[in-house]
Amino acid sequence: MPNPVPFLLRLQKNERLTDPSCDDVVVKLTFTALPHQNLPMFLAGQCVRVCLPMQPKLQASYFAIASSPHDTATYEFVIKGVTALSNALVQLQVGDDVQVEGPMGKGFNFAKHQGKNIILMGVGTGIAPLRSAWLDLIQHRKDYGHISIYAGFLSAMHHLLTDELENLSEHDVQVSVSLATGHDDWHGPVGYVQHALEENKPSPENTIVCLAGMNVMVDACTETLLNMGFDEQQILLNF
Repeated sequence: MPNPVPFLLRLQKNERLTDPSCDDVVVKLTFTALPHQNLPMFLAGQCVRVCLPMQPKLQASYFAIASSPHDTATYEFVIKGVTALSNALVQLQVGDDVQVEGPMGKGFNFAKHQGKNIILMGVGTGIAPLRSAWLDLIQHRKDYGHISIYAGFLSAMHHLLTDELENLSEHDVQVSVSLATGHDDWHGPVGYVQHALEENKPSPENTIVCLAGMNVMVDACTETLLNMGFDEQQILLNF
């Protein structure tokens, strides 16, 4: 298979997602294609390799696309400032360009799982590929059974896409948000996403589970799912 051809994206919007008082900066970046260019199609959960042409010393890295595969006008990303590159990305201004290669990776091919129940599980910026997934699923909501999302964040200040997650009930999507650190005004689950899953006890029958996040989270959730009666073929990763 030939290597993906690099192309440029232009920043249309930079929106901070974490609380302004939070030390961790997470943003949603919305990019459009340059004039007379088309954005490549992608599967939910796929990623692209990103670099900054104006800062060639920064090592390129991979970021999952957070937008709907049905949106042909924009690519969106949810990025936390951690590395030299990601810190530069979260500080981009409208009109700045990035260079990307892709899309690449397995992604989540939901067309192969029509009629099934679907569970999406992710923590932190793992919400990025899950957002692409739920936007894909609600576009064809009638083709699937029960859909539930288990999202985990460190604290209320790290809680991402709050309004969007709350509004998913309008599409008959059940959402459980867990905080590792609770507070007096928090009435949801406290702990890790796999604990909320164990509490709800979903049936493995005719169900697939999509995991996205850090390896330690993926491993812990996989162990929990296997203990609950799911088999490995029902557990999908996007990479």
